[in-house]
Amino acid sequence: MSDNLFASYRARVVEALARIVPDLPAEVAARVEVTPTRDPAHGDMATNAALLAAKPARRRPAEIAAALAAELAGSDGVAAAVPAGPGFVNITLEPATLRGVLPAVLRAGAGYGDGAAGQGVMVNVEYVSANPTGPMHVGHCRGAVVGDALANLLTKAGFGVVKEYYVNDAGAQVAALAWATYWRYLQALGTPTGESDFVALVPGGLQYRGEYLVPVGAALADAHGASLAGPDGRPAAVPVWFDTVREFALGWMLRMIREDLLQLGVTHDVFTSEREILARGAADEAIARLDAAGLLYEGVLEPPKGKVMADWEARPQTLFRATRFGDDVDRPLRKSDGSNTYFANDIGYHGDKIARGASVVVDVLGADHGGYVSRMRSAVAAIAPFYAPGRPVAFEAVLCQIVHVIQNGQPVRMSKRAGTFVTLRDLLDEVGRDAVRFTMLTRKPDAQMEFDLDLAVAQTRDNPVFYVQYAHARCRSVLRAAAEMPGLGPVTREALAQVPLDSLDAEAELALLRRLAHWPRLVEAAALAREPHRIAFYLNDLAGDFHMLWNRGRDDATLRFLQAGQPESTRARLALVEGTATVIRSGLAVLGVEPVEEMR
Repeated sequence: MSDNLFASYRARVVEALARIVPDLPAEVAARVEVTPTRDPAHGDMATNAALLAAKPARRRPAEIAAALAAELAGSDGVAAAVPAGPGFVNITLEPATLRGVLPAVLRAGAGYGDGAAGQGVMVNVEYVSANPTGPMHVGHCRGAVVGDALANLLTKAGFGVVKEYYVNDAGAQVAALAWATYWRYLQALGTPTGESDFVALVPGGLQYRGEYLVPVGAALADAHGASLAGPDGRPAAVPVWFDTVREFALGWMLRMIREDLLQLGVTHDVFTSEREILARGAADEAIARLDAAGLLYEGVLEPPKGKVMADWEARPQTLFRATRFGDDVDRPLRKSDGSNTYFANDIGYHGDKIARGASVVVDVLGADHGGYVSRMRSAVAAIAPFYAPGRPVAFEAVLCQIVHVIQNGQPVRMSKRAGTFVTLRDLLDEVGRDAVRFTMLTRKPDAQMEFDLDLAVAQTRDNPVFYVQYAHARCRSVLRAAAEMPGLGPVTREALAQVPLDSLDAEAELALLRRLAHWPRLVEAAALAREPHRIAFYLNDLAGDFHMLWNRGRDDATLRFLQAGQPESTRARLALVEGTATVIRSGLAVLGVEPVEEMR
């Protein structure tokens, strides 16, 4: 039997259904599901097979469900199969079937739950991609954690994954960074130029005034002395200093960003430069290919909603026929002056990802980018045949809502040197990496979130990371104590995989076994749905089952993990404890959270 108990029983259901409905279309059989029941009183599993088969078979769902239940009831390992509702079948497993999950967990170790649902399909997950103009802040943090956990989850489910950061180093923001850094450089030289005098020189005004640029300016002065300044330390003409200052500031900011991400436990496989993409002509190449395919035209866009016509200046632009690919309007690729739009540059970049082998392109974005999704999906659909002939390519987006940091019920602004926002480093210093990562995954990404600093460090059941780590620490404490007991023999994972498990028959023990059996299916379902937060939810439920069993052992001595004078039942319970710890570690690895050996 497969380590994925639900996949094994799904195969049995499909086989049984084929006997009942011999000519069932393959596409209908492919939609058959076997899932955990919502209420354990209704059994361990439920299937929708009869409901799906009813229409093509031209039979009532209840009739097929009754026949399917009769087929399954005689199957090995099934205690009962009962028709339910409009066409479902509930399946109750024999306790021995549930106990059979443990050896699979212990043999596989960290690999338990590894799946093949991804079939090696290459997925490019791009996340963070913050403008390199300042420190990482809490707004970047959620996308970083979600993207990193999603990439880990997809890897565990059998996808090939590339973690990518897109360095936005070609836009006006980088020019603004150069000007702000030059201002701090002149200050480091002791320039007599007043701020107002300098700001008057800056195109668009001085955008970045945070103190984080003070050490950048000082380092620039150390590296170049006064060579980048004009007479008397005043501003020099732009061509003298601009490229040097921009590259110096970019390098400094990217090092800062990488350090912040590393402190968060995030590493990327690829850092792709926007400037390099544009220098290679990727955007122009994509535009040329779209034009050759008849997907561009010169036109005038309708005014944006809410604009009065008198305020709208109609200008001819090069438009992409995005509506052919599901977008609601056609999109401009070139402005009236002939320069590319940001969207054109993004098309070139996504074409580059596809050319590098990505069959699924996932962008983790802030919620304010929601309007970007349909246009990018249409663009990928249009350009994929040029870069990957004959290979299906999909674009997906994961939107992350804003995070509000609170303490004592009030909004927090922890950073003085960065400006008006909470930096990622501040947050990590306050509560630690594990609390930040786990907490960021306790809500769906598209749900708004309050990050409660008090809760994140509380040692209570309401703190999910503490609750899960405490379960693992309790498991480890039991196993350490067992290693000191005489007469038990080795209590390694390999040894415990061989022990008899018949004594695991209490309902609380079986409930824990059921939860362990859910893990491989949960990994697959969460990966296919692109929802890493499901892992955090599962771990919280698993920890709850374990803590419940622990607490019942306080009141009922027969449920205690360590039984003096009963080595066989003790070893069986130790197998359950080790299996629980193994799956907790597996789940925490997906989230990027460290398991703890003991709580202090």
